[in-house]
Amino acid sequence: MLANANRLTPYLFLAPAVAVMAVALLYPIGYMIWASFLDWNPSQRIGEADFVGLRNYVDLLGDAAFRESFWVTIRFAAIVVAFEMVLGVGLALLLDRELRGMTLLRTVFILPMMIAPIVVGLVWRYMYHPTVGTFNRVLDDLGLPSAPWLSDGDWAFASVVIADVWQWTPFIFILSLAALQSLPRSAIEAARIDGATGWQMIRHIKIPLMMPVLIVTALLRMIDAFKVLEVILVLTNGGPGLSTEILALRISRTASEFRELGYAAAMSTLLLILLLVLTLAMFGYTRLTEARTARLARAREVEVG
Repeated sequence: MLANANRLTPYLFLAPAVAVMAVALLYPIGYMIWASFLDWNPSQRIGEADFVGLRNYVDLLGDAAFRESFWVTIRFAAIVVAFEMVLGVGLALLLDRELRGMTLLRTVFILPMMIAPIVVGLVWRYMYHPTVGTFNRVLDDLGLPSAPWLSDGDWAFASVVIADVWQWTPFIFILSLAALQSLPRSAIEAARIDGATGWQMIRHIKIPLMMPVLIVTALLRMIDAFKVLEVILVLTNGGPGLSTEILALRISRTASEFRELGYAAAMSTLLLILLLVLTLAMFGYTRLTEARTARLARAREVEVG
């Protein structure tokens, strides 16, 4: 009896946290999934909405605007995460040293992340202005033609990518720098004694040791990139056409402007499934990487032995 009670003790301590999580996390998700099977508008209570089964999902598959927003979201998230990872890790490697003024420089690099997204959108919209904007004035001073930053589809997409990279590269930088500074100094010193160059240390020592942190960092940033709303809303409102309308904006517009809450819930559910698949895939890759590293370490120990 006492042994059974001891086994149950950890679960009793976890029960309050599990209950809070169920109420604060699982209930809203379940509510959203249930709403995705309804023909529901804001003038109704959810109990008054008609049950339509999978009709919302079938309609989504035939919705050209949804498919366009889906591919815009995939392309946007892939591009911004790739650029931010390269720039953030590169800055962390560059600033991982003790020099005078380095603390102030690191602080300056993280400032964009602290600014509210609405403000970021307004600032960049002014800089992209076709006549008084900073970028076109610089182009005019250089004798070059002005660029249609927000009035052309391709230029508008590049413009929102630039704004997002500017704001969120510091997030990658902070986590990458923390990972660098937590690396075992013994491995770095051993590589330096063996005559490894700076590039060799980065490629064969630092990056492999940082990889678990980098994968989680990329995953967190990828999830957030799928939900970007305010900056794109202020800069382009999804235009021109649908060139910058990502799924988060499409969902918001469907719920607030078109008043189709069930249809918006179906979009949100598909977005949730997509993010869940990406999360499981990246964690699976992390486990495979860690298992491979462990096998190589055991093989080296056998060779030395």
